[in-house]
Amino acid sequence: MKIKLAIIDDNSFLIKAIIEKLSFFDDVQVKFTASNGAELLTKLDANHNLDVLLMDIDMPVLNGIEATAVVKQKYPQFKVIMLTVFDNDENIFNAIKAGADGYLLKEVNPNDLYQGIVDVLNGGAAMNPSIALKTLKLLRNPTDFIIKEEQTDVKLSSREIEVLEQLSKGLNYNLIAENLFLSPSTVRKHIENIYTKLQVHNKLEAIQKARNNNLI
Repeated sequence: MKIKLAIIDDNSFLIKAIIEKLSFFDDVQVKFTASNGAELLTKLDANHNLDVLLMDIDMPVLNGIEATAVVKQKYPQFKVIMLTVFDNDENIFNAIKAGADGYLLKEVNPNDLYQGIVDVLNGGAAMNPSIALKTLKLLRNPTDFIIKEEQTDVKLSSREIEVLEQLSKGLNYNLIAENLFLSPSTVRKHIENIYTKLQVHNKLEAIQKARNNNLI
């Protein structure tokens, strides 16, 4: 039985390197390649006689994580292995969430790549030891990751930051107004704006989120 696979990567040099690694194994057949997720989906409509997809992450039009999520909905029988140079927490977390069956780094040697393909076809998961370790850490401390994930690009004005710093010291509106030479109603307005921008509902949440985002 031949293992039928597709390689999705926007770098033709890397596609050639992967094909070369797989050429050592007679039972592996590369059915087609695609340079991004959108091209993959078009090709899958015409030919979905496949077992495994080797998926790059950083691609134009439709990246590997987005493409994996679509593929897993349309063709849940396919196994998807992320094959990437990026081993950062966010990519691993999002790839697993999207439904990836494995996560290998591009420098993987031919035997480990082949073994990873066989493992996912047998219902296992393909992972470099370093990736497996990061995944365990993510599972042990999901809150660390969620906090990091919340570090959106929040922009507060210098005046709003001053108000928030005063607020974080436990001062009330009147004292903040005195310290900053503002009227209490202006302070209240600034605080409303801060809550809106930070998407929070109270003082404690505002202070916590501002600290997470290194604003104060």
